[in-house]
Amino acid sequence: MEQIMLEGRMRDIGMKLLVLSGKGGVGKSTVAANLAVALAMEGRKVGLLDVDVHGPSIPRLMGLEGQRIEADGLELRPLEVAENLKVMSIGFLLESAEAPVIWRGPMKYSVIKQFLANVDWGRLDYLVIDSPPGTGDEPLAVAQLVGQPAAAVIVTTPQDLAIADVRRSVSFCKAIGLPVLGIIENMSGLACPHCGQVVDLFKGGGGEKLASEMHVPFLGRLPIDPAMVTAGDSGQPFIHRHSETPAAKAFSTIVAHIVEASSSGGATGES
Repeated sequence: MEQIMLEGRMRDIGMKLLVLSGKGGVGKSTVAANLAVALAMEGRKVGLLDVDVHGPSIPRLMGLEGQRIEADGLELRPLEVAENLKVMSIGFLLESAEAPVIWRGPMKYSVIKQFLANVDWGRLDYLVIDSPPGTGDEPLAVAQLVGQPAAAVIVTTPQDLAIADVRRSVSFCKAIGLPVLGIIENMSGLACPHCGQVVDLFKGGGGEKLASEMHVPFLGRLPIDPAMVTAGDSGQPFIHRHSETPAAKAFSTIVAHIVEASSSGGATGES
């Protein structure tokens, strides 16, 4: 029964975008949240699903902390935050933001499957899935359960340590047959809040070099912007409130690449 429900739900979704990273701290959840908002701002019907069991960040980033979801029998109703945007997070099921989640692998798999099968998204153009970092149980479960069409957007920062972990993420996608839409290099320089110029804080270009090495598309660079930090902490998606900043313009270009690739089947990395 659950498998039938799962397949039915996934058939109603045009494209599933798994936002992945090889390690934590690279801004993956921020990218996922702003990607969902940007797609919704273009008039697409979008769902944003947070399956980071141990560190759900989407409620905070979207200004939804403390919110709870409604259930109708087996169906879970996502929160509607805009006309074209619905959000679901494991964080909405926890007793408090401080409550730890102590689950073994099989329990995580079961919960993720229930989320995918039981959440009443309706028809969507895109489901953006914020997966936990690494290549463990949760991203593997999502990749195996969502069906096609689905593709990965991989987030990194320029440092060698992050690049090494992201290389494993690309290999993970290739091993399980999940197409890669491309790599985003986040925190690539600092966007000055006064003049708008981007200043290199540490070396850049690592994400683009890795994309070339792994034969996957490079989607672009996102500079650090102090306004992005403030927006995330206040629960106001950055791209919605600061559309004229260098970081927001860079993000808009990246979103355009993602839409084009997902519409044309331009992802690479299939096994």
